Amino acid sequence: MAVNQGGRTRRRLSTEERREQLLSVGARLFSESPYDDVWIEQVAEIAGVSRGLLYHYFPTKRDFFAAVVERESERMLRMTAAVPGVPVREQLTAGLDAYLEYVEAHAHGYRAFHRADAAGDQAVRRVYQRALAAQERQILAALAADPEFGPQAETRPDTRLAVRGWLAFTTAVCLEWLRGPELGREQVRDLCARALLGVLTP
Repeated sequence: MAVNQGGRTRRRLSTEERREQLLSVGARLFSESPYDDVWIEQVAEIAGVSRGLLYHYFPTKRDFFAAVVERESERMLRMTAAVPGVPVREQLTAGLDAYLEYVEAHAHGYRAFHRADAAGDQAVRRVYQRALAAQERQILAALAADPEFGPQAETRPDTRLAVRGWLAFTTAVCLEWLRGPELGREQVRDLCARALLGVLTP
């Protein structure tokens, strides 16, 4: 326990809790500003830690940004994970509901995740591309296991490209939705669902 200037005690954060705090601050700052406009000093000040402590967790700004991107990717993958035995059409609705709920509740982190592709640093862009590839694999695996879409997914050479294009479409729709939600969440969900089913259905 530590004592602050007001004489109150506050709990000292564990290593994992401190790391999560720093990543949360980073997700917000990177979502609001381009990569080059975010300063490590800002992150440290908002989190109430020294710059040296932040560098202890993340040796460089690139490492910090990459960790923010990975964190947001992992959260999205967990929320949209496939459920074995459930038809893709049902999973698509449920998965998009969870995805859009996440986008709305964690708008800062979502924007930060998708700003990574515009970052000039190639190492950071590789982290982002790996994250998108993981999403693509997750969707393709669900399609392959589905009785309706599995057979055609194996024979159609354009399935992977269609899924990749749909991910880009969904990202663009969600980023625009966050600017000013002219459509409700259900309308956005149905729009994205129709887009995927439209390109997959013969």
